[in-house]
Amino acid sequence: MSSTELQALTASVARIETVFSVGRVARLNEATISVSGLSVRAALGDMVDIRRRSGHAIGGEIIQLGGDLVDILPTTPLFGVSVGDRVLLRQPAWLAPHDSWIGRVIDPFGAALDGRPILSGVKVRPLQATAPPATERRRLGPRLETGLAAFNTFLPIVRGQRIGLFSGSGVGKSTLLAGLARGLDADVVVVGLVGERGREVRHFVDTVLGPRGMARAVVVAATSDQGALARRRCAWSAMAVAEYFRDQGLHVLVLMDSITRFAEAHREIAAASGEPGAQHGMPPSLSHQIMALAERAGPGTQDAGDITAVFSVLVAGSDMDGPVADILRGVLDGHVVLDRSIAERGRFPAIDLLRSVSRSLPDAASDEENRVLALGRSLLGAYDRAELMIQSGLYQNGSDPLVDQAIACWQGLDRFLAATSSETVADSFARLNLALSGA
Repeated sequence: MSSTELQALTASVARIETVFSVGRVARLNEATISVSGLSVRAALGDMVDIRRRSGHAIGGEIIQLGGDLVDILPTTPLFGVSVGDRVLLRQPAWLAPHDSWIGRVIDPFGAALDGRPILSGVKVRPLQATAPPATERRRLGPRLETGLAAFNTFLPIVRGQRIGLFSGSGVGKSTLLAGLARGLDADVVVVGLVGERGREVRHFVDTVLGPRGMARAVVVAATSDQGALARRRCAWSAMAVAEYFRDQGLHVLVLMDSITRFAEAHREIAAASGEPGAQHGMPPSLSHQIMALAERAGPGTQDAGDITAVFSVLVAGSDMDGPVADILRGVLDGHVVLDRSIAERGRFPAIDLLRSVSRSLPDAASDEENRVLALGRSLLGAYDRAELMIQSGLYQNGSDPLVDQAIACWQGLDRFLAATSSETVADSFARLNLALSGA
């Protein structure tokens, strides 16, 4: 055993709890438990173990304090819990990441999901850490190689950038995220699968990411059947793991799928604690929760690394004005929209370029590259405006020189946006120039 592993094991043993404050279940319903005997020692956010008479324990978190009782939201259904059952007060929520987590699949509590033993790190990290001081953070860094033509050109990602990926279900979002996980230039990739279907977690790890993607990735997963506490904590835990590697001076890519399910989990918890619903039933505290999570990503301070982040958002019916999408658009450095109609005609990634934007431009490209990108967008926009007339045969060649050029280039540009072969930025711009020439 190496000295690093011995230190991690010693720290894990030191954190074992041997003395607990004990309360009793006073009342309960389908959603929450009220417990007596803990109000003096408990704090908001503390974890508890509820010991059922059958001997099996279920976890929970304190969500409300008042008088002689504390209210607890359990992590699993309350079947078998009775009035008078013991409730043990545990430590506040924490996570202790370790270098050996790379290549592993863990749950939001730091336990392994791949059936193998796992080490916890020496240093405990808070789940809801504050973002680095705004005045001490570096500026956004250089443009990153992504291996995807659209992101190498029209939608560049720079080091420390945060972008949103807005998509309906079944439009290729997970495949695009996996492409970024394999191709984007980063030291470590942290994937947060929030509320994902259990079958999809295995498929994403084994098939979509594959051995190449997992070789530098940590996957934090909470499946859709788990309680709201685990699903919300999944996003916090993934960001805490990313911050651990960032503080070692590494460049970390965070892929969060999805912020919508994080918001839904927070809505359940807020409703259980008595917070009223607002727009679309989302609580007023949601804005702060999403913005605080997003702000933790981005450039680090002078001695730290950076966190480049892609946050996916499920948009029902391509509604970009929903509360979650609206909040994220205001705090991120760009957004990418996947369109169902593009996916239905067989072009993947189904990026709607005219509705997508990277706020790293124009700084991330040279003057010549910006000229090429502006021409490409102009031609795609001209084709989009005239598409109905073109498809119906009403457009006459020569009516508009820009539309004529757009028609000549459209198929080449469409094939270019579908390119996912690993290539450099220079290669992508060379092929883009070829597409714009109508070749």
